[in-house]
Amino acid sequence: MKENVSKHKTAGVVETQYYTFAYPPDGLELESGARLGPVTLAYETYGTLNENRSNAILALHALSGDAHAAGFHEGEKEPGWWDNMIGPGKAFDTDKYFIICSNVLGGCKGSTGPSSVNPETGRPYGLDFPIITIKDMVNAQHNLIDHLGVNRLLSVTGGSMGGMQALQWVVSYPERVRSVIPIATTANHSPQQIAFNEVGRQAIMADPNWNDGNYYGRELPAKGLGVARMVGHITYMSDVSMNDKFGRRFRSNAKPFKFSPEFEVEGYLQYRGDNFIKRFDPNSYLYITKAIDYFDLANGKGMHELLKGIMSRFLIIAFKSDWLYPAYQSQEIARACKLAGVEAIYCELNSAYGHDAFLVEVEEQSRLIKHFLRSVTRGLNQA
Repeated sequence: MKENVSKHKTAGVVETQYYTFAYPPDGLELESGARLGPVTLAYETYGTLNENRSNAILALHALSGDAHAAGFHEGEKEPGWWDNMIGPGKAFDTDKYFIICSNVLGGCKGSTGPSSVNPETGRPYGLDFPIITIKDMVNAQHNLIDHLGVNRLLSVTGGSMGGMQALQWVVSYPERVRSVIPIATTANHSPQQIAFNEVGRQAIMADPNWNDGNYYGRELPAKGLGVARMVGHITYMSDVSMNDKFGRRFRSNAKPFKFSPEFEVEGYLQYRGDNFIKRFDPNSYLYITKAIDYFDLANGKGMHELLKGIMSRFLIIAFKSDWLYPAYQSQEIARACKLAGVEAIYCELNSAYGHDAFLVEVEEQSRLIKHFLRSVTRGLNQA
């Protein structure tokens, strides 16, 4: 069920904040061995950190997300990307919890990425930006959590790429995470998932305006990025949701027997592609999709061996119609938890929305998450 969003039920008016760290000469050591610095992370917080700093939850965004997860920016009409889940009385209740969301390393919405100025040259990094991984994103976030004075997170959560980060958090910093809620995600990318990302990358790099990543101050590789986004949106929906939303309907201004977008679904994809160009950096798309493809939580080993000894509790959520991150990948995570003796709840929800379900299916997710967080908090209070 998709809920209507109203301002009086949101986290209110919020501002993006910025934290800069890892100044040269040390910088932030990356998984590749390279060092990057200084590093800035854009972040937002919602709710109030309690006196003993035990109610903090880190919410992590997917590929094209940013730090603006909930509430409204001054003068803007659109709320944050997870506003239906974060706010007073919602799944991540800001009357009870202190929610943190940051734009990932490599992003383009305030955090250091390929569009940022390279202090050594005074120009945008472009392809001089080092290759990054999900683990690098998490290590950067770890610095932010330290800065905010949170010793142990009540929970870490996210859908899609956000779920990958949540899983990496509990492996990299198990002592800092009481619980984890990975949603519609995987512990490693399948060949098909890598293939879809590669099509998007090739579309961007084939655009003559890409210019080997040196397009800043010039015309953007807009057509390539638009095609990449169109491919992505196809994978986010399901056959059922596309049929329900578009069917084989023609657009009202369609010109029959022309290579123009005659069908409603064609017009929708072009609209999504055109809008994406206005808010996302093509090079960030290349770097972040590559980080997702590199992600392999167990690094080729048995995942249950990796999870042994971890005390964090898991709530794993998947959706039956999600064919981009099919339910079997979440089941593998749940199975590894059971083999490792880690407390885990697996929930597979019916939804016609495909992968997008984690953003729009509010009612069932909220019920599960509220109950789970109450249980985690109760266990904390009884400890």
